[in-house]
Amino acid sequence: MQTTDTPSSCSAILAPLRVSDSHTLKWDEQCDVLVIGWGAAGACAALEARANGVDVLIADRFTGGGASAKSGGVVYAGGGTRQQRAAGISDSPQAMFDYLKHETCGVVSDSTLQRFCEQSVANLEWLQSHGAPYSHEMPPGGKTSYPADGYFLYYSGNELVPSHTGSQPPAPRGHRTVGKGQCGAVLYAHLHSACLKAGVRPLLQSAARRLVQDNQGRVIGAELWRLPPGSEAAKTHARLAARAERWQNLAPGYCDRLRQRVSQLEREHARPYRVRARQGVVLSTGGFIFNRELMREHAPDYRRNFKVGATGCDGSGLRLGQSAGAASAGLERVSAWRFINPPHCWPKGIVVNREGQRFCNEEVYGATLGQPLMEEQGGRAWLVLDARLRAKAIRQALFGGYWWFQSLPALMLMLCKPRKGKTAAQLAKASGMQVEALSQALQRNNAAARGEAEDAFGKSPGSRQVLDQGPFYACDISVGNPIFPLGALTLGGLKVDEDTGAALDAQGQPIPGLYAAGRTALGIPSHLYISGLSLADCVFSGRRAGDAIARQVCNPTQQGVAYDTTSAR
Repeated sequence: MQTTDTPSSCSAILAPLRVSDSHTLKWDEQCDVLVIGWGAAGACAALEARANGVDVLIADRFTGGGASAKSGGVVYAGGGTRQQRAAGISDSPQAMFDYLKHETCGVVSDSTLQRFCEQSVANLEWLQSHGAPYSHEMPPGGKTSYPADGYFLYYSGNELVPSHTGSQPPAPRGHRTVGKGQCGAVLYAHLHSACLKAGVRPLLQSAARRLVQDNQGRVIGAELWRLPPGSEAAKTHARLAARAERWQNLAPGYCDRLRQRVSQLEREHARPYRVRARQGVVLSTGGFIFNRELMREHAPDYRRNFKVGATGCDGSGLRLGQSAGAASAGLERVSAWRFINPPHCWPKGIVVNREGQRFCNEEVYGATLGQPLMEEQGGRAWLVLDARLRAKAIRQALFGGYWWFQSLPALMLMLCKPRKGKTAAQLAKASGMQVEALSQALQRNNAAARGEAEDAFGKSPGSRQVLDQGPFYACDISVGNPIFPLGALTLGGLKVDEDTGAALDAQGQPIPGLYAAGRTALGIPSHLYISGLSLADCVFSGRRAGDAIARQVCNPTQQGVAYDTTSAR
């Protein structure tokens, strides 16, 4: 039996187990619907399927949560949510659609995007019905990458950027789950509790290794490799996995070594555990940012980026789907986050490439800036400030009330050996830029700031500032700067039927009994990410898959010879 070529910290995926008669195979567990991956998408799929009255089992390689629990807990919702109305914001599904059509660039059909927008209010209300709280307090100062505690509704994308706005007034649609700190854990805790309350049956520390298909190609279950519950191996596995997630931001290399130890425990102590899923399987294990082989194959330019996600984001769901014949798309699409807000005054500087040429509107959302930085500029760029703007940015970073993960890297970037020059020409020489290119970039910026010309990249007047007070500073915002990490997460996934979430084969036909949701599937945020869009899509696509798989009529498998022992481990 061949396995995929995966690094030691990723789950090994085997070719499907082919069965001619499901009754002749020994099953360790049976259910109507098996959900593989207990993050936000998996939880939403399980809850929706359970609401249709079917028996649901949800399996996870760890103890649940995944990237959703590590996120900021922001759900992109609009069209007139209760929170928007309380804040005095006017919004409509059409205005939301017009904006997102610009951001998504046709990654899903217009009808699917329209449905996503029209269901947005109901989906947020659905989350609230399961205990997740939302509120309407908005942060001062307009735009931020993540609001401080006490603020829960904000402009989480490019809504305030003139080049991205439509005919309707911009509306804040980033709904941060009420809580303290990064609120993804709060949102997930409510979904986790709701699953248990609804009667969803969990199967933890159980990594899916292969799907089981009948002789018609229908997915009828999965083979998981499960650690013995309560064993020392399971306890150590849980402890090391939790430590890897906790310290990823500060010590990624150390956490990679922890993940290797976690995988070693699985190889030594996990045993096969087969689950019969009478109506099928939902794959919801996240993306593949932690799979070096897949990153090397599909998005090699992003291998140096800081990984945004959880250990389970190793592409296991993607690889399981592909093993059963599912097609994929958008695997080269990666969201790279180069936020330069806060400090709030930073976008008044200019971002230039290694030659000194300006290449973007500095006020855009971090992923909108990160994409051209990575794909057009080789991951290398400078943020250029003059003395006046640098002094203001330092004051804001110190006293602006930002999160430590916003203020500390900003201070280090400005204070820890930035390139410096009394004049623009001296700065260019000190940083390896072309003198003429940087001088022209500053001259054109200053002309636009004075109102003498239009800004070449559409920067709004409120974000323009004359940069003419030396000394000048070049802050390194390149992907390789360790003190200012440039995070990334994968966006592509399995192709799915946009009405049901069923996984599609290369001919565009549904694979019976197989569904996908969240970042395992191609979805709303798969072209370019904005904050809250992935969690919103987890709710949308998770509920879609859970409802469709629960409502389908499952035909009994045909009788025949026993399963093919040559493909059994």
